[in-house]
Amino acid sequence: MSTKDYLEKDFYAALGVSKDASAADIKKAYRKLARQYHPDKNPGDAKAEARFKEVSEAYDVLSHDDRRKEYDETRRLFAGGGGGGGTGYAGGFNGFPPGGGSGSFDFGDLFAGGDARTARGAGGLGDLFGGLFTSRTGRSSTGGPTKGADVEAELTLDFADALSGLTAPISLSSPHTCGTCRGSGAKPGTTPRVCATCGGSGFSTRNEGAFAFSEPCRDCRGTGHIIDEPCPECGGSGVAHGVRTITVRIPAGVKDGQRIRVPGKGSPGSGGGRPGDLYVRVHVGGHPLFGRDGDNLTLTLPVTFPEAALGATVKVPTLDGAVSLKLPAGTADGRTFRVKGRGAAKAGKPGDLLVTIRVAVPAKLTAEARQALEAYAVAQPDDPRSELMAQVKPHG
Repeated sequence: MSTKDYLEKDFYAALGVSKDASAADIKKAYRKLARQYHPDKNPGDAKAEARFKEVSEAYDVLSHDDRRKEYDETRRLFAGGGGGGGTGYAGGFNGFPPGGGSGSFDFGDLFAGGDARTARGAGGLGDLFGGLFTSRTGRSSTGGPTKGADVEAELTLDFADALSGLTAPISLSSPHTCGTCRGSGAKPGTTPRVCATCGGSGFSTRNEGAFAFSEPCRDCRGTGHIIDEPCPECGGSGVAHGVRTITVRIPAGVKDGQRIRVPGKGSPGSGGGRPGDLYVRVHVGGHPLFGRDGDNLTLTLPVTFPEAALGATVKVPTLDGAVSLKLPAGTADGRTFRVKGRGAAKAGKPGDLLVTIRVAVPAKLTAEARQALEAYAVAQPDDPRSELMAQVKPHG
């Protein structure tokens, strides 16, 4: 990301958040917009794809604390992002003209073709000037390797796939390492060479009185390397843009809302830093019969009164077919039985199926069934509420 990009693009406006928005608010806004404008949801819509790239680029900066900090400070330093206006910064930096004479220092020269992050490292405003003005005996601060931003994606699975696990393709539209040059920026078959001017440091230093003034090397633009034959795909940047497909392995037994980390599949790093990671948040659909309780499945099983009272062997549905469950005589409504090994995966082993019994009460009775129940009521006169009513104190 160049200084020009920082000055011309309002990433807060792109996400529709305020400049003091929290990290959680920024993530929430990004996820909402990413879902709305995702290419899979808007096939062939160039405007939606451009908007998706815009919010992805904004999130790539604002979701990373260091990048957000340098973005804010760059826009504040350069007249609030106006690209040239503002007191003291219209054409240069007042008070430090080159050579100590009249005139002004042009910040455009400082970042000529270079990246703002390269000039100031991963720190804040103090790091910016720490890299520009150092004592003769001190060492200049250069931008070291910076890890790329993490990228988030969402994936919806049906209930069965979440239990068994699968390999799923995910479409992303975010900056990524160029597949043609593998991030080197050089045409395949060639390699970048070390810049002879700066010796690979990416910085050149000139003395100004009591200070050593350090700035990005003009020959290599602060990269430390010269690319004689740029990659035709990325133009020498080593970074590609557009939609890419990542194949992600979803483990068996994944839970609704769980985040799966895919190392190194996020945005590319800068200055030789490693790429960020991809985090896939999984949403699991429901099932008409089963629920989830951690690594176990749950099921409510209706039984008849005779089956519960007399005991019976009943069929129980599972994801792999039916199994038999033996009910002992006198099984109470609401009792839960455990069927081993018929649940979700758990560290390579399946969980269990928890079966809760519900005694089904018929809505209609035949004449014969009614006579039988009336005879039963006479033959079995137990009052199930006797102990409850014994606790009630009489009035008066």
